[in-house]
Amino acid sequence: MAAGAVDAPRVRFRPPAWSGALRRAAPLLPAVAVVALLAVPAPPAGDGSAGSGSVADAASAVLVLHCLVRVLRSRARPLTRTAALLLGLPVLGVTAASLTAHDPAATLPGLARYLQIFVLVPGALLLLIRDRRDFRLVAGSVVVLALAQGAIGVAQFLTGTGASYQGEDIRAVGTFGPTDVMGMATVVAYGLIISVGYALGGGTGAPRGQRALALGCAALLCVPLLLSFSRGAWIATAVALALQLALSGLRRAVVVTLTAAALGVVLVGGLGIGSQMITERFDSIARVADAPDQSVTDRYTMWAAATDMWRERPVTGVGLKGFPAYRDHHASLALSAASDTAGAGMGFQRQPLLSPHNMYLLVLSEQGLLGIVAFAGSWAGLLVCAVRGLRGSRRSGTGAECGLVVTGLLAWQLVDFGYADIGGPSTVLTAVMLGLAAWWALSRRRHRSGGPMAYGDGAAPAARGGAGTA
Repeated sequence: MAAGAVDAPRVRFRPPAWSGALRRAAPLLPAVAVVALLAVPAPPAGDGSAGSGSVADAASAVLVLHCLVRVLRSRARPLTRTAALLLGLPVLGVTAASLTAHDPAATLPGLARYLQIFVLVPGALLLLIRDRRDFRLVAGSVVVLALAQGAIGVAQFLTGTGASYQGEDIRAVGTFGPTDVMGMATVVAYGLIISVGYALGGGTGAPRGQRALALGCAALLCVPLLLSFSRGAWIATAVALALQLALSGLRRAVVVTLTAAALGVVLVGGLGIGSQMITERFDSIARVADAPDQSVTDRYTMWAAATDMWRERPVTGVGLKGFPAYRDHHASLALSAASDTAGAGMGFQRQPLLSPHNMYLLVLSEQGLLGIVAFAGSWAGLLVCAVRGLRGSRRSGTGAECGLVVTGLLAWQLVDFGYADIGGPSTVLTAVMLGLAAWWALSRRRHRSGGPMAYGDGAAPAARGGAGTA
């Protein structure tokens, strides 16, 4: 180089801040896609696509494949023994019920569905979520979906374009249509419980304004939940919120209860948002035993039929997808066999009753004692581990919001399973919820704050034994 030459200054390229955030969130994008695609309207019944799965189901398959590739590349033991046991228990029941069915080939769609909802998708999320920031990303996407579906539901009520209810097209169902009236209610209830969990558990290290934003989202989601006219969702949500409040402390529970009561008076009493119909729907909850309507009568009849099926084959049940085939043989004449659906862009049609609308009785009738013990053991184990993790997080002062969210979601699902079962496009969101619960209950990394130096963000881990070890 010639004397006196001056080296040209080196220009360092600095990527924009958003590219780093996107790169870090990339492993969770398939999970966010599963949630986002639930906003795609359900295909109309009778067009040949109903019952063949949704785009969200296809995205969940991509999620599982994405997780499998990452696990194979890392060459690490993916699950602890406890996680493998709790996620593997449902496999025992569904496999036995498939092998002992009269037509094992006919049970394959049911086997795939059970594995998708209770094993594969939850296991994928357990492995993909690295810290509380990842948890917040997936949970936040559920809240955004709930707000969008809730807004559509409120518009349906106000404009008379919802599903048919008492002769009027006012029932809020979002994009799920009248054939899945529990779809919007489930999504909105999940979003409400997540929002309340973050409002109650926001502590040290929480983003600024998190509590206020979470409270605002919770207040907004109360409206579409009421307008769904879903008694099962109301009951399950009340139980879940009561549990979250009890675990967050007595003083806070009293304040939030009084605030919620005041909000309910304003929404229903002051503004008159469906007050008469909502009141009648609430009153009908107390009359389900004395003066049940036809929907409740059908449910009781199907419950009795499911119990009879279990008595016929107590160990392994009648086989997956066997309830419709055995229903008429065990049901009484009180069963109407189908429900009337209309509205929300669809004409009148009869929707066949192909399940007992009770997850516990569905598993008992189709999988017998072996199946119900396996599923109940898995769900109970998740709940116990989640509560234990919540207690540990309260002692350490980190992660309480995630524990409250998961405990509330599990409580909601276990109560709602007494009134509903898996089925419909919204079912894949149950798998996402179980994945969040599995990460909190079974992962050793749940107390990570998700800060910029948390291991898994691309930063090198601290030296072993050092004070900075995660």
